[in-house]
Amino acid sequence: MSELLLRVQKREKLADQLYGQILEQIISGNLAEGAKLPSENEICASFGVSRPVVREALRKLQSDGLVYARQGVGSFVKKRPPQGLIEFGGVSDVAGLLRCFEARSAIEGTTARMAAERASPRHHREIENALKLLEDGVSAGDIADKADLAFHMAIARASGNEIFVTILNSLHEVMSKSMRVALNITRGGSAERAQKVLSEHRQIYDAILGHDGNSAELMMRYHLHQARQRVTDHARDK
Repeated sequence: MSELLLRVQKREKLADQLYGQILEQIISGNLAEGAKLPSENEICASFGVSRPVVREALRKLQSDGLVYARQGVGSFVKKRPPQGLIEFGGVSDVAGLLRCFEARSAIEGTTARMAAERASPRHHREIENALKLLEDGVSAGDIADKADLAFHMAIARASGNEIFVTILNSLHEVMSKSMRVALNITRGGSAERAQKVLSEHRQIYDAILGHDGNSAELMMRYHLHQARQRVTDHARDK
């Protein structure tokens, strides 16, 4: 059994510290896919925290699809994220970045549907211009995170509901960071992977242009789900 080497950093929430430290062990391969994590008691002793803290960290790892639990047996590594997740995102920020994808799926699925129903020709041009910048940037090997953010914000404005724009503006920092992480990981992958990312954006735009609200919502949710999968599974090239 691999020993977790856990370091206390007081400014972070303890459960998030523990989440990050276990994540580092998984990404490094110290805890391989299928490996059993130390018991709750062992983690408590190694980290000097209570069982509720350990359980909260493990619950977050489970909800992110990184570990799974077998009743009466323990927790096991389900999959190993790419190195870029902590290289570009920072180990202390990973939990927040993954929560951001969840929130965005709930919010942006609705903004895409409403944009398909309400967007004016001017809104269509704004979305198309941002998409073109994203396509050109990714094709040139750039990160193109600003174009990606512009695309999603243009859709929010096209929804005709300024509250959605305000909500996404409040998430600006974490959204930007999650996009940089995802696009950096994509840039280090295959050309096919990059084209899939662009295709997802194009499908969202086409649904909005075609005034197909259901498809726009579905395509947006699918895109955000795929983006989250890409940053949590090193073997995934989708």
